[in-house]
Amino acid sequence: YPFVWNNNLYDSSFGITSRILLDHMTPDGVILGSVEVPNSSSASDNTDGVVTSFPSKSELALNLSNDGQYVTFMGYNAPINAVDVSNSNTPGVVDPTNPVGINHYRVVASVDQNGQFTFTETNAYSGNNGRAAMLAATNSGYKIYTAGNAGNGANPQPAGIVLGAGTQIITPLPLPESAQNPGSPTPLGSFNITQLGLPHDKIGKDDNFRGLAYSFGTLYYTKGSGGNGVNTVYFLDSTGSACPNGVGLPVFFTTPPTSGLTYDASKLVTDGLPSNMCILSGFPTTLANSTTSAVANPFGIWTNGSGVIYLADEGDGYNQKADLYTHAAQGAGGLQKWVLDRVKGVYVYAYTLKMGLNLGVPYTVDGYPAGDNPATGLPWAPATDGLRNIIGRGNGDGTMTIWAITSTISGNGDPGADPNKLVKIIDIFSNTDPAVAASERFIPVEEAGAGEVLRGVSLTPGSRPF
Repeated sequence: YPFVWNNNLYDSSFGITSRILLDHMTPDGVILGSVEVPNSSSASDNTDGVVTSFPSKSELALNLSNDGQYVTFMGYNAPINAVDVSNSNTPGVVDPTNPVGINHYRVVASVDQNGQFTFTETNAYSGNNGRAAMLAATNSGYKIYTAGNAGNGANPQPAGIVLGAGTQIITPLPLPESAQNPGSPTPLGSFNITQLGLPHDKIGKDDNFRGLAYSFGTLYYTKGSGGNGVNTVYFLDSTGSACPNGVGLPVFFTTPPTSGLTYDASKLVTDGLPSNMCILSGFPTTLANSTTSAVANPFGIWTNGSGVIYLADEGDGYNQKADLYTHAAQGAGGLQKWVLDRVKGVYVYAYTLKMGLNLGVPYTVDGYPAGDNPATGLPWAPATDGLRNIIGRGNGDGTMTIWAITSTISGNGDPGADPNKLVKIIDIFSNTDPAVAASERFIPVEEAGAGEVLRGVSLTPGSRPF
């Protein structure tokens, strides 16, 4: 370490599984305790538990349930120090073209305020990873909503890969993992660019989702990577009529969905899943592969349902040349604020908060080498490129505190493995004037050390959701 991450230069599927730790802290970053999430190396029956893939920057979002009782996240059923698990197949959805010839279930983990964990396996996200999961109380009991990506093989993708991508709904299982036998993935929603009047691109990759948020019955998702589809903000249309042309606004105070999407299995490979998701009105509709305009890189999303959305932009991850720091400093990374214009029925961009993030400014990490990485010829020192997962909470005085996990760039062979930071900022909730927001500043809450990365942030179980 950290030279091991240069393997990613030769094997794009490279990763090493690692234990997961949950830090419990005050809002200002005072550590109250830390718990290791059970895994197959620590569990008494050697089966229950979950691990992460250490450099996989897109996973391990933490989400508080809609009743405030559980925090939920996703990982893998695998031992610690296993290689390439994050691009493995799942046992029930094996893609023979995937160069990673191993199989591991993806696992949803939930923890309550007493520190009790439950684990539910799934065959979704074969060839890739689940990014976010949330347990929700519905009129049919608890359901798990997830966001992620699938596929690590050839095009066209097999039907099981298309079926197991994007948004999923899973029924939690009160059984040991050794007694679970997950069936086929159950897609909850899907978006296809044909809704915008455009021809198909790679089937299944329009649903390469990252962030997940829930507010008053509406599920929101973000897409921010890959060359297919649109990198923007989406919502699940529970009415079936909110966006006949692929763009619209959700109906608030709806009932959370409790069943999966109905589809024609014979058309999965050629046409994909039927579309029941929309781009949120006002947000970008430009294709990710467009060369005519800059494409943002949305990641985490948070809203309390009152017409304001906070959106994390992680930056574009550029780390190919010696100007990587300058590029990050001039990039779009930061915390975007969007406000609903109720008259026009569109969300309007207000401003991006960046002060205090020190975009593109390299920082030192104890235990990291000095100078340049000989494999890349670029500096080892990481710098902040933007933000990933976020959570917010009102302060009762007209302000909102947003906590955020930073993204990084560096000459590390896999900058997803760079030690990063947890930061927070206080924003005037009703403000839309960039000049007023210019004085708002991010401050550090926690910093990862060598061999650590921070991935998700949430209020603790037992907290009020907003």
